[in-house]
Amino acid sequence: MKKATFIITFLIMTFSVFSQDDWFGFNRYKTDNERIIKSREFPEVVFMGNSITELWAAYHPTFFSGHNYCGRGIGGQTSTQMLARFTADVINLHPKAVVIMAGTNDVAQNIYWVEPDKVVDNVVAMCLLARASGIVPIISSIPPCAAFRWNPDIKNAAQTIVDINKRLRAYAEANGIVYVDYHAALADKQNGFLKQLSDDGCHPNPDTYYIMEGLVLKAISEAVNSK
Repeated sequence: MKKATFIITFLIMTFSVFSQDDWFGFNRYKTDNERIIKSREFPEVVFMGNSITELWAAYHPTFFSGHNYCGRGIGGQTSTQMLARFTADVINLHPKAVVIMAGTNDVAQNIYWVEPDKVVDNVVAMCLLARASGIVPIISSIPPCAAFRWNPDIKNAAQTIVDINKRLRAYAEANGIVYVDYHAALADKQNGFLKQLSDDGCHPNPDTYYIMEGLVLKAISEAVNSK
């Protein structure tokens, strides 16, 4: 799994440089978005997220192409950055649904400390924007992570993630939004990532995405069919 660890590290380093010129990541998918809009070959579902989503599309490209899904993950991004590019990377692509996974990098304080409620607020804002545009939102739990290799000073990450996930689930249930609980499927008894499923304790190994795919396919079917 050394290759996987290298890719993760590369994504984090690339975003650090990339963000100096394009903090929100507007240019990351600009060319591909323009291609999709021009061709009008819109995706069924867009996956909005951070490096976990970006790696998913990189490791399992046939999962995305085979279902006409579109990956819009950017390594290192917080929920605030995702919200800022939501129109460009989701709404303008006119998908039937969007799968939103955000919060890991907020907890890791990639930019600054963000209160858990503010992370939830950003996800709520994305859901509202999606619904206003006729797009079905699907909320993903934050996957487990007990410590961040790129920011080892962060303490109690596992419990903070659990707390945010509780808020996300509560909002989803109160508003008729499908919630995908990756955390329950991937966490150990201490709410860290199961060791056999992640090399660095935060990012899924390539094969771990098969578990996530089973969960999200069911969620997408439920969300779209109940629209």
